[in-house]
Amino acid sequence: MRLLARYNRVTLVTTVVVMLITGFIYYVAINLILIRDVDKDLEVEENEVLAYAKQNDRLPQVFESNDQQISFYRATPETVRRHFLDTLYKVTPNPAHRRHHHNGERYESGRGLITSVSAAGQFYKVLIVKSTVETEDLVQIIFFITIGVILLLLLTLFLINRLLLNRLWQPFHTLLKELRIFNVADNKDIPRIETSIDEFKELNHAVTSMSSRVKNDYKDLKTFTENASHELLTPIAVINSKLDSLLQTGDFSQRQSKLLNDLYGSVSRLTRLNQSMLLLVKIENRLVEDRQTVNLKTAIEELIIQFEEIFHDKELIVECRLTDKGLHTSPYLFDILLNNLVGNAIRHNCLGGNIVILLDKEKLTIKNTGDKNPLQSEHIFTRFHKSSGSDGSGLGLTISKQICENLGFKLSYLFEDIYHTFIVIF
Repeated sequence: MRLLARYNRVTLVTTVVVMLITGFIYYVAINLILIRDVDKDLEVEENEVLAYAKQNDRLPQVFESNDQQISFYRATPETVRRHFLDTLYKVTPNPAHRRHHHNGERYESGRGLITSVSAAGQFYKVLIVKSTVETEDLVQIIFFITIGVILLLLLTLFLINRLLLNRLWQPFHTLLKELRIFNVADNKDIPRIETSIDEFKELNHAVTSMSSRVKNDYKDLKTFTENASHELLTPIAVINSKLDSLLQTGDFSQRQSKLLNDLYGSVSRLTRLNQSMLLLVKIENRLVEDRQTVNLKTAIEELIIQFEEIFHDKELIVECRLTDKGLHTSPYLFDILLNNLVGNAIRHNCLGGNIVILLDKEKLTIKNTGDKNPLQSEHIFTRFHKSSGSDGSGLGLTISKQICENLGFKLSYLFEDIYHTFIVIF
Protein backbone atom coordinates (compact mmCIF):
# COMPACT_ATOMS: atom_id res chain seq x y z
CA MET A 1 0.00 0.00 0.00
CA ARG A 2 1.27 3.45 -0.88
CA LEU A 3 2.22 5.82 1.93
CA LEU A 4 -0.25 8.45 0.70
CA ALA A 5 -3.12 5.93 0.64
CA ARG A 6 -2.18 4.68 4.11
CA TYR A 7 -2.02 8.25 5.45
CA ASN A 8 -5.39 9.16 3.89
CA ARG A 9 -7.00 6.00 5.24
CA VAL A 10 -5.72 6.55 8.79
CA THR A 11 -6.67 10.24 8.69
CA LEU A 12 -10.18 9.61 7.38
CA VAL A 13 -10.88 6.71 9.75
CA THR A 14 -9.63 8.72 12.74
CA THR A 15 -11.65 11.75 11.67
CA VAL A 16 -14.83 9.69 11.18
CA VAL A 17 -14.48 8.01 14.59
CA VAL A 18 -13.79 11.32 16.35
CA MET A 19 -16.67 13.01 14.52
CA LEU A 20 -19.10 10.20 15.37
CA ILE A 21 -18.17 10.27 19.05
CA THR A 22 -18.27 14.06 19.12
CA GLY A 23 -21.60 14.10 17.25
CA PHE A 24 -23.15 11.64 19.71
CA ILE A 25 -21.95 13.67 22.68
CA TYR A 26 -23.20 16.86 21.00
CA TYR A 27 -26.59 15.25 20.32
CA VAL A 28 -26.97 14.07 23.93
CA ALA A 29 -25.88 17.46 25.28
CA ILE A 30 -28.34 19.39 23.09
CA ASN A 31 -31.13 16.98 24.00
CA LEU A 32 -30.42 17.40 27.72
CA ILE A 33 -30.34 21.19 27.42
CA LEU A 34 -33.67 21.28 25.60
CA ILE A 35 -35.27 18.84 28.09
CA ARG A 36 -34.04 21.07 30.92
CA ASP A 37 -35.74 24.06 29.26
CA VAL A 38 -39.00 22.07 29.05
CA ASP A 39 -38.65 21.11 32.72
CA LYS A 40 -38.26 24.79 33.61
CA ASP A 41 -41.50 25.58 31.74
CA LEU A 42 -43.23 22.78 33.67
CA GLU A 43 -41.99 24.25 36.96
CA VAL A 44 -43.35 27.66 35.95
CA GLU A 45 -46.78 26.10 35.34
CA GLU A 46 -46.50 24.25 38.68
CA ASN A 47 -45.77 27.48 40.52
CA GLU A 48 -48.74 29.20 38.87
CA VAL A 49 -51.08 26.34 39.86
CA LEU A 50 -49.81 26.33 43.45
CA ALA A 51 -50.03 30.12 43.69
CA TYR A 52 -53.57 30.17 42.32
CA ALA A 53 -54.76 27.40 44.68
CA LYS A 54 -53.21 29.10 47.69
CA GLN A 55 -54.66 32.46 46.84
CA ASN A 56 -58.16 31.32 45.84
CA ASP A 57 -58.45 28.05 47.81
CA ARG A 58 -59.69 26.28 44.70
CA LEU A 59 -58.26 24.66 41.62
CA PRO A 60 -57.58 26.81 38.59
CA GLN A 61 -59.76 26.41 35.57
CA VAL A 62 -58.12 24.22 32.93
CA PHE A 63 -58.14 25.31 29.29
CA GLU A 64 -57.23 23.18 26.27
CA SER A 65 -53.85 24.08 24.79
CA ASN A 66 -51.95 22.93 21.72
CA ASP A 67 -48.78 22.15 23.62
CA GLN A 68 -49.74 21.79 27.29
CA GLN A 69 -52.26 19.88 29.41
CA ILE A 70 -53.00 20.04 33.17
CA SER A 71 -54.97 17.30 34.91
CA PHE A 72 -56.13 17.04 38.57
CA TYR A 73 -56.84 13.77 40.38
CA ARG A 74 -58.04 13.31 43.96
CA ALA A 75 -55.45 11.57 46.08
CA THR A 76 -54.49 10.88 49.67
CA PRO A 77 -51.67 12.85 51.25
CA GLU A 78 -48.13 11.46 51.17
CA THR A 79 -48.97 9.18 48.21
CA VAL A 80 -47.78 11.62 45.60
CA ARG A 81 -44.06 12.04 44.95
CA ARG A 82 -42.99 15.05 42.94
CA HIS A 83 -40.96 14.01 39.87
CA PHE A 84 -40.46 14.56 36.14
CA LEU A 85 -41.19 11.84 33.59
CA ASP A 86 -41.31 11.12 29.88
CA THR A 87 -44.87 10.42 28.84
CA LEU A 88 -47.35 10.79 26.00
CA TYR A 89 -49.18 13.95 25.10
CA LYS A 90 -52.78 13.45 23.90
CA VAL A 91 -53.49 15.68 20.97
CA THR A 92 -57.04 16.74 20.17
CA PRO A 93 -57.17 16.29 16.38
CA ASN A 94 -58.64 18.64 13.86
CA PRO A 95 -62.02 17.25 12.71
CA ALA A 96 -61.03 17.84 9.10
CA HIS A 97 -58.12 15.51 9.60
CA ARG A 98 -59.97 12.90 11.66
CA ARG A 99 -59.55 10.25 9.01
CA HIS A 100 -55.85 10.15 9.73
CA HIS A 101 -56.28 9.22 13.40
CA HIS A 102 -57.48 6.12 15.18
CA ASN A 103 -60.76 6.77 16.99
CA GLY A 104 -60.09 10.48 16.69
CA GLU A 105 -57.12 10.34 19.07
CA ARG A 106 -53.45 10.96 18.43
CA TYR A 107 -50.57 10.80 20.82
CA GLU A 108 -47.14 12.34 20.62
CA SER A 109 -44.16 12.43 22.88
CA GLY A 110 -44.29 14.70 25.87
CA ARG A 111 -42.62 15.65 29.13
CA GLY A 112 -44.57 15.58 32.35
CA LEU A 113 -44.35 16.78 35.95
CA ILE A 114 -46.27 15.10 38.76
CA THR A 115 -46.87 17.26 41.85
CA SER A 116 -49.60 17.84 44.46
CA VAL A 117 -51.83 20.68 45.63
CA SER A 118 -54.47 21.27 48.33
CA ALA A 119 -57.63 23.26 47.63
CA ALA A 120 -60.99 23.56 49.41
CA GLY A 121 -59.90 21.01 51.99
CA GLN A 122 -59.08 18.36 49.32
CA PHE A 123 -55.74 16.87 48.28
CA TYR A 124 -55.06 16.52 44.56
CA LYS A 125 -52.40 14.97 42.36
CA VAL A 126 -51.45 17.32 39.56
CA LEU A 127 -50.13 16.09 36.18
CA ILE A 128 -48.71 18.77 33.94
CA VAL A 129 -47.78 17.51 30.45
CA LYS A 130 -46.03 19.53 27.80
CA SER A 131 -45.50 18.41 24.18
CA THR A 132 -41.86 17.84 23.15
CA VAL A 133 -42.50 17.43 19.43
CA GLU A 134 -41.05 20.82 18.61
CA THR A 135 -38.06 20.05 20.83
CA GLU A 136 -37.48 16.73 19.03
CA ASP A 137 -37.84 18.45 15.68
CA LEU A 138 -35.24 20.99 16.72
CA VAL A 139 -32.90 18.22 17.88
CA GLN A 140 -33.35 16.39 14.56
CA ILE A 141 -32.61 19.58 12.62
CA ILE A 142 -29.47 20.15 14.68
CA PHE A 143 -28.50 16.47 14.20
CA PHE A 144 -28.86 16.60 10.41
CA ILE A 145 -27.00 19.91 10.21
CA THR A 146 -24.19 18.34 12.27
CA ILE A 147 -24.08 15.28 9.99
CA GLY A 148 -23.97 17.57 6.95
CA VAL A 149 -21.10 19.57 8.45
CA ILE A 150 -19.20 16.34 9.25
CA LEU A 151 -19.64 15.01 5.70
CA LEU A 152 -18.58 18.34 4.22
CA LEU A 153 -15.54 18.40 6.51
CA LEU A 154 -14.59 14.84 5.53
CA LEU A 155 -14.95 15.64 1.83
CA THR A 156 -12.87 18.79 2.26
CA LEU A 157 -10.17 16.89 4.18
CA PHE A 158 -10.10 14.16 1.52
CA LEU A 159 -9.74 16.64 -1.35
CA ILE A 160 -7.14 18.72 0.48
CA ASN A 161 -5.11 15.61 1.37
CA ARG A 162 -5.33 14.26 -2.15
CA LEU A 163 -4.40 17.51 -3.91
CA LEU A 164 -1.99 18.96 -1.38
CA LEU A 165 -0.15 15.75 -0.50
CA ASN A 166 0.24 14.84 -4.17
CA ARG A 167 1.97 18.15 -4.74
CA LEU A 168 4.06 17.77 -1.58
CA TRP A 169 5.22 14.28 -2.64
CA GLN A 170 5.99 15.28 -6.23
CA PRO A 171 9.77 15.73 -5.55
CA PHE A 172 9.89 12.22 -4.09
CA HIS A 173 8.22 10.68 -7.16
CA THR A 174 10.56 12.64 -9.44
CA LEU A 175 13.58 11.38 -7.53
CA LEU A 176 12.20 7.82 -7.64
CA LYS A 177 11.81 8.08 -11.41
CA GLU A 178 15.42 9.22 -11.75
CA LEU A 179 16.58 6.29 -9.62
CA ARG A 180 14.68 3.82 -11.81
CA ILE A 181 16.42 5.02 -14.98
CA PHE A 182 19.81 5.48 -13.29
CA ASN A 183 22.57 3.47 -14.95
CA VAL A 184 26.00 3.34 -13.41
CA ALA A 185 27.59 2.96 -16.86
CA ASP A 186 26.02 6.18 -18.22
CA ASN A 187 27.54 9.61 -17.91
CA LYS A 188 24.23 11.13 -16.85
CA ASP A 189 24.06 12.18 -13.19
CA ILE A 190 20.94 12.35 -11.04
CA PRO A 191 19.82 16.00 -11.17
CA ARG A 192 19.15 18.07 -8.09
CA ILE A 193 15.43 18.56 -7.48
CA GLU A 194 14.11 21.97 -6.47
CA THR A 195 11.92 21.62 -3.37
CA SER A 196 11.15 23.60 -0.24
CA ILE A 197 10.81 20.52 1.96
CA ASP A 198 13.91 19.88 4.06
CA GLU A 199 13.50 16.09 4.18
CA PHE A 200 13.34 15.83 0.39
CA LYS A 201 16.33 18.16 0.09
CA GLU A 202 18.34 15.86 2.37
CA LEU A 203 17.15 12.77 0.47
CA ASN A 204 18.08 14.32 -2.87
CA HIS A 205 21.50 15.34 -1.55
CA ALA A 206 22.13 11.83 -0.16
CA VAL A 207 21.06 10.16 -3.42
CA THR A 208 23.14 12.42 -5.65
CA SER A 209 26.18 11.97 -3.40
CA MET A 210 25.71 8.21 -3.36
CA SER A 211 25.29 8.04 -7.16
CA SER A 212 28.48 10.07 -7.64
CA ARG A 213 30.43 7.71 -5.35
CA VAL A 214 29.00 4.66 -7.10
CA LYS A 215 29.88 6.02 -10.55
CA ASN A 216 33.41 6.87 -9.42
CA ASP A 217 33.86 3.41 -7.89
CA TYR A 218 32.50 1.82 -11.06
CA LYS A 219 34.87 3.82 -13.24
CA ASP A 220 37.81 2.84 -11.04
CA LEU A 221 36.78 -0.82 -11.16
CA LYS A 222 36.25 -0.69 -14.93
CA THR A 223 39.62 0.95 -15.46
CA PHE A 224 41.28 -1.66 -13.25
CA THR A 225 39.58 -4.51 -15.16
CA GLU A 226 40.58 -3.07 -18.52
CA ASN A 227 44.17 -2.48 -17.44
CA ALA A 228 44.46 -5.87 -15.77
CA SER A 229 43.07 -7.67 -18.82
CA HIS A 230 45.39 -5.83 -21.18
CA GLU A 231 48.38 -6.33 -18.91
CA LEU A 232 47.65 -10.06 -18.76
CA LEU A 233 47.83 -10.41 -22.54
CA THR A 234 51.62 -10.09 -22.68
CA PRO A 235 52.48 -12.51 -19.82
CA ILE A 236 50.04 -15.08 -21.23
CA ALA A 237 51.58 -14.78 -24.69
CA VAL A 238 55.07 -15.13 -23.20
CA ILE A 239 54.07 -18.22 -21.22
CA ASN A 240 52.57 -19.85 -24.33
CA SER A 241 55.68 -19.03 -26.33
CA LYS A 242 58.01 -20.43 -23.67
CA LEU A 243 55.95 -23.60 -23.40
CA ASP A 244 56.11 -24.09 -27.17
CA SER A 245 59.88 -23.60 -27.05
CA LEU A 246 60.17 -26.01 -24.15
CA LEU A 247 58.26 -28.70 -26.03
CA GLN A 248 60.73 -28.46 -28.90
CA THR A 249 63.79 -29.10 -26.71
CA GLY A 250 63.46 -32.92 -26.60
CA ASP A 251 61.69 -35.89 -25.13
CA PHE A 252 60.08 -35.74 -21.71
CA SER A 253 59.24 -38.29 -19.11
CA GLN A 254 55.63 -39.20 -18.32
CA ARG A 255 55.66 -36.99 -15.21
CA GLN A 256 57.12 -34.04 -17.16
CA SER A 257 54.50 -34.49 -19.89
CA LYS A 258 51.73 -34.42 -17.28
CA LEU A 259 53.12 -31.24 -15.74
CA LEU A 260 53.28 -29.61 -19.20
CA ASN A 261 49.67 -30.63 -19.93
CA ASP A 262 48.57 -29.13 -16.62
CA LEU A 263 50.41 -25.91 -17.49
CA TYR A 264 48.78 -25.77 -20.92
CA GLY A 265 45.34 -26.34 -19.37
CA SER A 266 45.84 -23.61 -16.78
CA VAL A 267 47.16 -21.13 -19.38
CA SER A 268 44.22 -21.99 -21.64
CA ARG A 269 41.71 -21.27 -18.85
CA LEU A 270 43.55 -18.05 -18.01
CA THR A 271 43.38 -17.02 -21.68
CA ARG A 272 39.62 -17.70 -21.84
CA LEU A 273 39.07 -15.82 -18.59
CA ASN A 274 41.03 -12.83 -19.86
CA GLN A 275 39.13 -12.82 -23.16
CA SER A 276 35.81 -13.07 -21.30
CA MET A 277 36.73 -10.14 -19.05
CA LEU A 278 37.71 -7.99 -22.04
CA LEU A 279 34.48 -8.95 -23.83
CA LEU A 280 32.39 -8.13 -20.75
CA VAL A 281 34.01 -4.70 -20.51
CA LYS A 282 33.26 -4.04 -24.18
CA ILE A 283 29.63 -5.08 -23.79
CA GLU A 284 29.11 -3.03 -20.61
CA ASN A 285 30.63 0.03 -22.25
CA ARG A 286 28.50 -0.52 -25.37
CA LEU A 287 31.58 -0.63 -27.61
CA VAL A 288 29.96 -3.22 -29.90
CA GLU A 289 27.19 -1.54 -31.89
CA ASP A 290 27.47 -3.16 -35.35
CA ARG A 291 23.75 -3.82 -35.76
CA GLN A 292 22.20 -5.25 -38.89
CA THR A 293 19.41 -7.62 -39.90
CA VAL A 294 20.26 -11.19 -38.91
CA ASN A 295 18.40 -14.35 -39.89
CA LEU A 296 18.33 -16.18 -36.59
CA LYS A 297 17.32 -19.52 -38.10
CA THR A 298 20.35 -19.50 -40.41
CA ALA A 299 22.69 -18.46 -37.57
CA ILE A 300 21.47 -21.32 -35.37
CA GLU A 301 21.76 -23.89 -38.18
CA GLU A 302 25.36 -22.82 -38.90
CA LEU A 303 26.19 -23.09 -35.20
CA ILE A 304 24.70 -26.61 -35.03
CA ILE A 305 26.98 -27.67 -37.92
CA GLN A 306 30.03 -26.30 -36.07
CA PHE A 307 29.16 -28.34 -32.96
CA GLU A 308 28.35 -31.59 -34.82
CA GLU A 309 31.56 -33.36 -33.76
CA ILE A 310 31.07 -32.40 -30.12
CA PHE A 311 27.47 -33.65 -30.23
CA HIS A 312 28.75 -36.93 -31.69
CA ASP A 313 31.51 -37.31 -29.06
CA LYS A 314 29.04 -36.91 -26.17
CA GLU A 315 26.34 -38.91 -28.01
CA LEU A 316 23.90 -36.02 -27.63
CA ILE A 317 20.53 -36.04 -29.38
CA VAL A 318 19.78 -32.57 -30.78
CA GLU A 319 16.23 -31.58 -31.70
CA CYS A 320 15.64 -28.30 -33.55
CA ARG A 321 12.31 -26.68 -34.34
CA LEU A 322 13.13 -23.36 -35.98
CA THR A 323 10.94 -20.68 -37.52
CA ASP A 324 12.27 -18.02 -39.88
CA LYS A 325 12.98 -14.95 -37.80
CA GLY A 326 14.74 -11.78 -38.93
CA LEU A 327 16.03 -9.45 -36.24
CA HIS A 328 17.91 -6.16 -36.34
CA THR A 329 20.72 -6.85 -33.89
CA SER A 330 24.49 -7.23 -33.53
CA PRO A 331 25.67 -10.39 -35.38
CA TYR A 332 28.84 -10.50 -33.28
CA LEU A 333 27.04 -10.33 -29.93
CA PHE A 334 24.26 -12.68 -31.00
CA ASP A 335 26.82 -15.23 -32.14
CA ILE A 336 28.53 -15.04 -28.74
CA LEU A 337 25.13 -15.42 -27.04
CA LEU A 338 24.34 -18.55 -29.08
CA ASN A 339 27.80 -20.03 -28.47
CA ASN A 340 27.51 -19.45 -24.73
CA LEU A 341 24.02 -20.94 -24.36
CA VAL A 342 24.59 -23.94 -26.64
CA GLY A 343 28.08 -24.51 -25.18
CA ASN A 344 26.54 -24.37 -21.70
CA ALA A 345 23.93 -26.95 -22.77
CA ILE A 346 26.73 -29.25 -24.02
CA ARG A 347 29.11 -28.74 -21.10
CA HIS A 348 26.51 -29.46 -18.42
CA ASN A 349 24.78 -32.30 -20.24
CA CYS A 350 25.13 -36.00 -19.56
CA LEU A 351 26.41 -38.68 -21.92
CA GLY A 352 23.62 -39.57 -24.34
CA GLY A 353 21.50 -36.62 -23.20
CA ASN A 354 19.15 -34.36 -25.13
CA ILE A 355 19.32 -30.78 -26.37
CA VAL A 356 16.20 -29.05 -27.68
CA ILE A 357 16.44 -25.73 -29.55
CA LEU A 358 13.17 -23.91 -30.30
CA LEU A 359 12.84 -20.65 -32.23
CA ASP A 360 9.62 -18.74 -32.93
CA LYS A 361 8.69 -15.13 -33.62
CA GLU A 362 8.92 -14.08 -29.97
CA LYS A 363 11.62 -16.13 -28.26
CA LEU A 364 14.53 -18.56 -28.45
CA THR A 365 14.45 -21.56 -26.10
CA ILE A 366 17.41 -23.85 -25.42
CA LYS A 367 16.73 -26.92 -23.24
CA ASN A 368 19.15 -29.59 -22.08
CA THR A 369 19.21 -32.58 -19.79
CA GLY A 370 21.82 -32.86 -17.07
CA ASP A 371 21.76 -32.48 -13.32
CA LYS A 372 18.41 -33.59 -11.92
CA ASN A 373 18.34 -30.67 -9.49
CA PRO A 374 17.44 -27.12 -10.62
CA LEU A 375 20.09 -24.41 -10.60
CA GLN A 376 20.00 -21.53 -8.14
CA SER A 377 18.19 -19.02 -10.31
CA GLU A 378 19.27 -16.09 -8.11
CA HIS A 379 22.98 -16.87 -8.63
CA ILE A 380 23.36 -18.34 -12.12
CA PHE A 381 23.91 -14.93 -13.74
CA THR A 382 26.36 -13.76 -11.06
CA ARG A 383 29.97 -13.28 -12.09
CA PHE A 384 32.32 -16.21 -11.41
CA HIS A 385 29.47 -18.33 -10.09
CA LYS A 386 29.71 -21.90 -11.39
CA SER A 387 28.92 -25.43 -10.33
CA SER A 388 31.52 -27.48 -8.50
CA GLY A 389 32.17 -29.75 -11.49
CA SER A 390 32.44 -26.98 -14.10
CA ASP A 391 35.75 -26.13 -15.76
CA GLY A 392 34.48 -22.85 -17.20
CA SER A 393 35.37 -19.32 -16.15
CA GLY A 394 32.05 -18.58 -14.49
CA LEU A 395 31.46 -15.63 -16.84
CA GLY A 396 29.55 -17.31 -19.69
CA LEU A 397 26.03 -16.75 -18.37
CA THR A 398 27.02 -13.32 -17.02
CA ILE A 399 28.14 -12.33 -20.52
CA SER A 400 24.92 -13.79 -21.97
CA LYS A 401 22.83 -11.77 -19.53
CA GLN A 402 24.77 -8.59 -20.31
CA ILE A 403 24.41 -9.18 -24.08
CA CYS A 404 20.64 -9.59 -23.70
CA GLU A 405 20.39 -6.36 -21.71
CA ASN A 406 22.56 -4.60 -24.32
CA LEU A 407 20.40 -5.87 -27.21
CA GLY A 408 17.09 -5.27 -25.44
CA PHE A 409 16.31 -8.97 -24.86
CA LYS A 410 15.24 -10.73 -21.66
CA LEU A 411 17.09 -13.86 -20.52
CA SER A 412 15.49 -16.17 -17.95
CA TYR A 413 16.02 -19.67 -16.56
CA LEU A 414 13.57 -22.34 -15.42
CA PHE A 415 13.65 -26.06 -14.67
CA GLU A 416 10.79 -28.12 -16.08
CA ASP A 417 10.51 -31.91 -16.14
CA ILE A 418 14.11 -33.04 -16.73
CA TYR A 419 15.23 -30.01 -18.73
CA HIS A 420 17.29 -26.99 -17.74
CA THR A 421 15.75 -24.29 -19.88
CA PHE A 422 17.10 -20.88 -20.92
CA ILE A 423 14.68 -18.55 -22.69
CA VAL A 424 15.66 -15.45 -24.66
CA ILE A 425 12.63 -13.21 -25.23
CA PHE A 426 13.16 -10.75 -28.08
